[in-house]
Amino acid sequence: MSTSFRTHTCGELRSDHVGERVTLAGWVHRRRDHGHLAFFDLRDRHGITQVVTNAEDAGDAHLAAEPARNEWVVQVEGAVRARPERTANAELATGEIEVVVDRFVVLNPSKVPPFYINEEQPGLDESLRLKHRYLDLRRPPMQARMLMRSRLASAIRRALEDDGFVEIETPTLIRSTPEGARDFVVPSRLRPGEFYALPQSPQVLKQLLMVAGYDRYFQLAHAYRDEDMRGDRQPEHTQVDIEMSFVAEEDVISTVERMVTRVAKEILPERPILTEPFPRLTYADAMNRYGSDKPDIRFGMELVDLTDAVRGVDFRVFSEPIAAGGAVFGIVAPGCGDYSRKQLDELIDLTKRHGAKGLVYLSVQDDGSLHGPAAKFLEGREAELVAAVAANPGDLILIVADADRIAGAEALGHVRLAMGDRLGLRQPGVLGYVWVHRFPMYTWDAEGERWDATHNPFSAPAPEDIDRIESDPGSVRAQQYDLALNGWESGGGSIRIHQRELLEKSFALMGHTLEGMRDQFGALLDALEYGAPPHGGIAIGLDRWAALYAEVDNIREVMAFPKTQSGTDLMMDAPSPIAQAQLDELHLRIVTDD
Repeated sequence: MSTSFRTHTCGELRSDHVGERVTLAGWVHRRRDHGHLAFFDLRDRHGITQVVTNAEDAGDAHLAAEPARNEWVVQVEGAVRARPERTANAELATGEIEVVVDRFVVLNPSKVPPFYINEEQPGLDESLRLKHRYLDLRRPPMQARMLMRSRLASAIRRALEDDGFVEIETPTLIRSTPEGARDFVVPSRLRPGEFYALPQSPQVLKQLLMVAGYDRYFQLAHAYRDEDMRGDRQPEHTQVDIEMSFVAEEDVISTVERMVTRVAKEILPERPILTEPFPRLTYADAMNRYGSDKPDIRFGMELVDLTDAVRGVDFRVFSEPIAAGGAVFGIVAPGCGDYSRKQLDELIDLTKRHGAKGLVYLSVQDDGSLHGPAAKFLEGREAELVAAVAANPGDLILIVADADRIAGAEALGHVRLAMGDRLGLRQPGVLGYVWVHRFPMYTWDAEGERWDATHNPFSAPAPEDIDRIESDPGSVRAQQYDLALNGWESGGGSIRIHQRELLEKSFALMGHTLEGMRDQFGALLDALEYGAPPHGGIAIGLDRWAALYAEVDNIREVMAFPKTQSGTDLMMDAPSPIAQAQLDELHLRIVTDD
């Protein structure tokens, strides 16, 4: 990578360059002074090279290097030589050589950074990192993650292009449509009182591309959602957006799985995929076995439905939820029968935070009896319960009962994940991909007194359920599929409704009037009458994908310039007020709450 400032990068030189004259440029990563010698680790994004100045052999260069400190930008010229015996650094790719400098130029000095660039700093305030993100991005761990993300994006593109996909960009100024979250809106100067929306996804546009005959489309699309943030959410994110024509659910799943598998083996060859082909679970199975629709399948400890095993037990914690049509679920934590009261209270608090009323715990004794506050209610049923969960002496049985079957399973699912962490069962380094499909198509909105789409309002119903859309919407399953990885939702998609009549029927069920449908979805509804092919697709979050590959819990660690938890850009000081002249030009007026 020769340029006007360098002949080689700081990660390029090897023993076969010995004797060559080279020019390097980069940042001072670390400096060490040894009398008449000064050693510098010179860094760029490609690596680190040790350079040395010698006051006796190159006095001018040594003098010019005297003021240079960490993070100064410098240029050096000199000869490559092998490092003296026993001084090679096996941890550096360039560790067998060094550059003996005879010309040293300071290109730009640096203030003392507000945090260390060249070493980890435990407890570093994240707001300080985000305020000086341009410095944070210099840190080797951040650079490694960002470069991995770049390789990931390139690998995705190559895999899709090799499979016949065409990359098409869609606009980011579109019409607002109801897609589950609040829109970010942009006022129109030329049409006062009217607004664009930033896309929550290119959903309608990619379906229109299928009507247009492009068959296989993808893009790395920017999407925007005005919603509360957490570790795996930001107001703007990037998704690998895919749509295909003339496909059924199996076609989309197999195509995406082929791409994901290829990318994983290219980017992370050292991390095995747990199971190939990826396991497939129905939504009902995922909830019943893992208490999650994005299960972490890297460890067992699956939920067991204990409803029948405890039916008739004179214990209101069990009997009342069962009578209300709910369920009782249990898991076994192996070897945890001696858990302390403090450890049990932590699990109870966790269960309550996730909506359950409490957590029943029972330790299995050597004789097969049970010990715990609820044990007295289970006399005569101990053996049946222990057998149902396949527990052994010394194990801890954890049980949640709830009138809402799904809510109870979800609460215990969170306990399962916590126990997986505590017991070290979650196999770091392993990629546990799993497909979850056949989601409920509709959920009842009691407040709005209508049915809402569980996922995407454009999802097609399972063919065998179409006849029940109007008579029994709650029983209809969608041709919806999610790809989960290690307990995170990686992506989600569906086969779409490609017939106008069926889409209007589905929208009507969700409370849309015919006029409202035409107003919000007119382009798509009209397009479906011009030979729309059967089609479907998926969107996979690139930020989450990169975070999972980097083994970090927060997607901010794999984004160049993320926002804070409150949606603020500390570096650019955004959002910020705009000038009154701009407000006037846009015909806007700020109204403050009194």
